[in-house]
Amino acid sequence: MKTHRANILIDKTHGLKFTESPRWHNGRLWFLDIHDRRIKTADLAGRVETVVDLPFVPNAFGVLSNGHLLVGDAMRRQIHRWDGNALQPLADLGEITTFCLSDGIVDAQDRMYVGDIGYNFFDPANAPVDTCVIACVEPDGRVRIVAENLSFPNGMVITPDGQTLIVGETAAHRLTAFDLLADGSLANRRVYAQLPEDVHPDGIALDAEGAVWLANPEGQFAALRVREGGEIVERVELDTHGYAVMLGGPERRSLFICAADSHDPAEIARGPSATLRVVDVAVPGAGVP
Repeated sequence: MKTHRANILIDKTHGLKFTESPRWHNGRLWFLDIHDRRIKTADLAGRVETVVDLPFVPNAFGVLSNGHLLVGDAMRRQIHRWDGNALQPLADLGEITTFCLSDGIVDAQDRMYVGDIGYNFFDPANAPVDTCVIACVEPDGRVRIVAENLSFPNGMVITPDGQTLIVGETAAHRLTAFDLLADGSLANRRVYAQLPEDVHPDGIALDAEGAVWLANPEGQFAALRVREGGEIVERVELDTHGYAVMLGGPERRSLFICAADSHDPAEIARGPSATLRVVDVAVPGAGVP
């Protein structure tokens, strides 16, 4: 098994607080800085810019076909659209989700799929639940549940043919796949990869061989490359934790890792530790995002 050592692209002096949902778009890495309440970008020279200041704690992020952005208000469980000038409400998921939005993804038809955390994960006394959902937000703001009874659905990818959606179920130690139907529905749920008990998939990225890179918060290795069926074939060792990954760069052979020492809001408020790491890999990224 190959073990990688990642380089630091953005260090702790750049003011990052906790980064999530990295997306490669227009030659830059776009991402949410959740506790700084901003959408930011970084280039390959390590320069960071703020794109949007947000009036809420964000999670779920995607780029529409016209370049506009969708972003979730995590705690109010709402989706907003940013058109380059103004932030406008698009959808309210309050009646079909519980507690907090998780990661999200935008497909080729500009639908957003977003996970529901389903319980108060800020309270250590609360055990994870297996009643979480994936919601679909149509371009006109209509919402519906397209998958139920998941365990903390988190990072998502869509295959290049647009026919399969894969989601990391953080609390169930697995990657789960669905057929993505023409009307946006999800069907034929199946296990894509069952993982060891010490692996908790968070953000994920798909490569051209159908393997999934996954962030593994608090695991022995910060990121793992997993083939369909569960074989772990590559890993990344960091001196901190990995929370999300993205295959980007000019040839999509750069694995970007959103890293931090902790996801605890109190610890982040006391001393932010977020960094962005990068490692070159052999197999390029594929699909969405």
